[in-house]
Amino acid sequence: MQAFRKAVGANDPDAVEALLAENVVFTSPVAFHPYPGKAITAAILRGVMRVFEDFRYVREINSADGRDHALVFVARVGDREVNGCDFIHLDEDGLIDDFTVMVRPLSGAEALSEAMGAQFERIRQEAAGA
Repeated sequence: MQAFRKAVGANDPDAVEALLAENVVFTSPVAFHPYPGKAITAAILRGVMRVFEDFRYVREINSADGRDHALVFVARVGDREVNGCDFIHLDEDGLIDDFTVMVRPLSGAEALSEAMGAQFERIRQEAAGA
């Protein structure tokens, strides 16, 4: 998780993408269906990096086998503070194959949904160009 946290902290979307497995599945806190695949997941995470302000991880919880991680974060979306958690699973090669995000409070989730909705055409284009 050190490499992932370093990439996020450096706001380096290419380094984040390099840590994703081809078959990664991203589950959004504000969308009903999961997004399968590296291209769309990387594009969504780029969008998140554009939307979140003052993002920082404040706690990390790891499974004994080192393959499951919970990264608790705080950030802002516009004037709304968001608290959340990234639930990340690593495959046998150490790449992220499952990425689920939860956020609270409802007003923060709504602000995130609106901001990401405004990004989604660009996200689709980035994923298609990958």
